[in-house]
Amino acid sequence: MTVYSVRHITHYSYKRPVAFGQHRVLFRPRDSFDQRLLDATMTIEPEPAQVRWIHDVFGNCIALVDMNGPSDHLRFETNIRLDHTPQVPIEFEIDSEALTYPFSYDEEEKPDLVCTIARYYDDPNGEVAQWAQQFVGAGATGQTGHVLMTLCFAIRQSFVYARRVERGTQTPIQTLQRRQGTCRDFALLMMEAARSLGFAARFVTGYIYVPDRDGSTTLGGGSTHAWCQVYLPGAGWVEFDPTNGIVGNRDLIRVGVARDPRQAIPLWGSYDGNAEDFDDMVVQVNVTTEP
Repeated sequence: MTVYSVRHITHYSYKRPVAFGQHRVLFRPRDSFDQRLLDATMTIEPEPAQVRWIHDVFGNCIALVDMNGPSDHLRFETNIRLDHTPQVPIEFEIDSEALTYPFSYDEEEKPDLVCTIARYYDDPNGEVAQWAQQFVGAGATGQTGHVLMTLCFAIRQSFVYARRVERGTQTPIQTLQRRQGTCRDFALLMMEAARSLGFAARFVTGYIYVPDRDGSTTLGGGSTHAWCQVYLPGAGWVEFDPTNGIVGNRDLIRVGVARDPRQAIPLWGSYDGNAEDFDDMVVQVNVTTEP
């Protein structure tokens, strides 16, 4: 068991005071058997008129923030502390009937999984599906765990991690053709590849612990991180981080899940003004452990 502390600061600067629309903040992890929330706080400058909490359609905790009036800056600081327990490898957890791919999901679970099995991005020439099929093998069958782990490690080894200042996520075809992207791009590629093989997959947003940020080969530290989950009978939703080749929840702090990356943005909002009124945005994330 490890106690993680996460400090996340986002500071917006504007060239003149602007009015703000409602902001949505996704930072509070849900308690689970593998991570137990100890504390969660949020500080906003200037002081907001109202902060209201809801659960979204996926059960994520969302803070809805309404501001008092115009300002030339907006600063969010969130802090969380949680107990974290790494999970065992998936080979020992999958039900026997699902150990070999392909398999069928239980009829009672299918209605709840259908939206995570369906593909949502165009693949007119079948590029993503064809790329995913190579990990199954020539006989179109294989060990389920091996298929997914090979897919995850292939992205880690064959694609180049590259930070991108533009907002949004590349389509899976763009990532496949460019052979580079961010953690969100890689998570979406693996999701759509897994879905093309009939797996249920969903997007995860959160944080990653990097023991030594300067000397580590782990990517994505110092900012929010993203990966995906695949649903396997007997094992449930299993974490796959294709950016770093991590299977299971080691060093991963899960905050929210969604069907698509656009539904799991850590901080989203608007301001009333011109595009040139925006000056700068600075993001700082620190993930540390406690003795």
